[in-house]
Amino acid sequence: MLYLAHTAHRQFLGLMLGVLAWILIVATAGLNEWRLWHVSDKSIITSGVAWVGIWRTCFYSHVLSRIENCQSISISDPFAPAEIPVAQVLMVLAVLCGLAANISATFAMRMVYFSVENRRHIRLFFLLTGTLYVFTALCSLVPLIWNMSSVLNNRTIDFPPEFHLPAAPIWQQVGTAIVVGIFASILIFISGLFFLSYRYVWQTLSSEAPRDTRDPLHNPWTGTTLTQKSELPNGSSQGRDNPAFHIEEESH
Repeated sequence: MLYLAHTAHRQFLGLMLGVLAWILIVATAGLNEWRLWHVSDKSIITSGVAWVGIWRTCFYSHVLSRIENCQSISISDPFAPAEIPVAQVLMVLAVLCGLAANISATFAMRMVYFSVENRRHIRLFFLLTGTLYVFTALCSLVPLIWNMSSVLNNRTIDFPPEFHLPAAPIWQQVGTAIVVGIFASILIFISGLFFLSYRYVWQTLSSEAPRDTRDPLHNPWTGTTLTQKSELPNGSSQGRDNPAFHIEEESH
C-alpha cells in the first residue's frame, strides 16, 4: 500500500483555510453592512447612518416604534438595482458550493491519510474539491466586486417610502461585509489552487505498472514449459538415460 500522508500537507492546510473561508462567506451573506449610507436628514434616522445589505436595510431611530428598523429586500422588488438580486442568488450558490467543497475535501484527505486502495478515487476527489473551491470563490467575488463598484461610484437606489431612506445619500462607503467577503473569497481560491496542484497521486497512477498477483506456477509460460518437458518421444513420460553413464558403468 502506497504511503501518501507526507505529500498532502499543503492540501490539509487548504482544507483548514477552506472551512474558515466558508464560515466567513456564510457570515458575509447574512450581514447587512454591505453599504453604509450617510444621510443628512436625522429626523428619522437618528444615527445618520443606514446599512444597506442584499437582504434588508436597517437603521437606528428614536422616533419610530422600534429602535432598530429593518425592511426586507426581495429578489423581485423593482426598485432594487441589478447587483442586489444577482448577489442574493450567487451568495446562496457560493454557500452551497463551499459546503460541498469542504465535504469533498474531507473525503480526499481521509483517503490520503488512512487509505489509498482506490487511487483513482483520490484523483477524482482532489480535482472535484479544487474545482468547487475555485467556483465558490468566483460566485462570491462577482457580487462583492459589483456592489463595491456601485458604492465607489455613489450610485443611488430609489427606495419606496416605507423604507424611510433617501434616494441618494450624502456619501456612502464600503461596508464590513464586502471586506470580509473579499478576504474569504481569496482564501477559498487559494484552497482550490492547493487541491488542484496536488499531482503526486496522478503521477503515481500514470507511472505505476500493473502488478501480476497470479500464482507463478499457474501461468501460460510455466504451463507451456511443463507441457514441453512432458511431451517426450515414444509417448514416454520419463526422462531418457544418459548413454555416457552406462559406458562408464560397464567399464567397471
